[in-house]
Amino acid sequence: MDITANTALLGGLSPEQFMRRHWQKQPLLVRQALPGVVPPVDRMQLVALAADEDVESRLVTAFDGRWVLKQGPTPKLPPFSKPGWTLLVQGLEQHSGAARQLLDQFRFGPEARLDDLMISYASDGGGVGPHFDSYDVFLIQVAGRRRWRIGAQKDAVMREDVPLKIIANFKHEQEFVLEAGDMLYLPPGWAHDGVAVGGDCMTCSVGFRAPWRAELAQDLLQRLMDDEDEPRANRMYADPKQEATVNPGLIPTALQNFARDAAERALNEPRALERALGEALTEPKPRVFFEPGEPLSEGMGVHLDRRSRMLYDADHVFINGESYRASGKDFRLMRQLADSRELAAREVAGLSEGALDLLAQWCDDGWVQAV
Repeated sequence: MDITANTALLGGLSPEQFMRRHWQKQPLLVRQALPGVVPPVDRMQLVALAADEDVESRLVTAFDGRWVLKQGPTPKLPPFSKPGWTLLVQGLEQHSGAARQLLDQFRFGPEARLDDLMISYASDGGGVGPHFDSYDVFLIQVAGRRRWRIGAQKDAVMREDVPLKIIANFKHEQEFVLEAGDMLYLPPGWAHDGVAVGGDCMTCSVGFRAPWRAELAQDLLQRLMDDEDEPRANRMYADPKQEATVNPGLIPTALQNFARDAAERALNEPRALERALGEALTEPKPRVFFEPGEPLSEGMGVHLDRRSRMLYDADHVFINGESYRASGKDFRLMRQLADSRELAAREVAGLSEGALDLLAQWCDDGWVQAV
């Protein structure tokens, strides 16, 4: 991707200009960002996805002013002609090649931040109420029309009488009606309310996840301490010089020092934190499953399966929660696979025997597809 080239997707801005002017700063409305856009799935495909227990979905209804949230699977949806309901399907790129292609158009930001593509199908008047997200989001109208009201609201108070995170005192500053092909970018924390205008309203949301510090620290520390379970690195606390005490409730200083040393050893292990971070960022979501793939044969190229997440840092390659050390030409080609999500046959042929064996294993596991 040429990040210096102006693009209709970003309203004539280049990715460089967009990131500098709007990313995490201010909204951007783009009329006909994707002219002639076609929904990545049709209505009947959405019905099937909603009924699938392996698909993350939610049904939101607001019949007679009463908000109801139902987690999927949902084998039976309300009539399409009935106003006031919304179906949300998360991680659509896992189930649709067209959705994966749409998501890939937003890879001008770090893959480590790119989360997934959600689709919202709404009947007339359907929506999820005024709310705000803690992440960057691109709202792409792919069918029908939706009215958006947005505002940089700092005094939001959440309703406590509904099963959704709805703002009770929502105040908007701007209002737009998006037609098919239009797009609205919102930075984190911008209050917004989208309501379908007419039926068959379909909106795709490209979200960029932002981990909370405490959650990320918990995940990383758990991964780091898992390494300490290895017999060569682990040892049990011992206190052969412990004396009798008249203060049994007092934590021994030696035990505190032992705990501090355990944590510091895990953090100070060379490249351990970087490795744990890469594994955490590429860990598949709970409902992601891979089917065994076709074997890799001579003269074939490869591309990442649409469900695979692949990243790298200065020393590692990460894919689907696993990490590998690499160097030289192998490392360059593996980085290329992570960046472009594909390698041509001549590039695959340039890998070493060990790297080819690894790539073949990924093909067998379904993480990479041979073509």
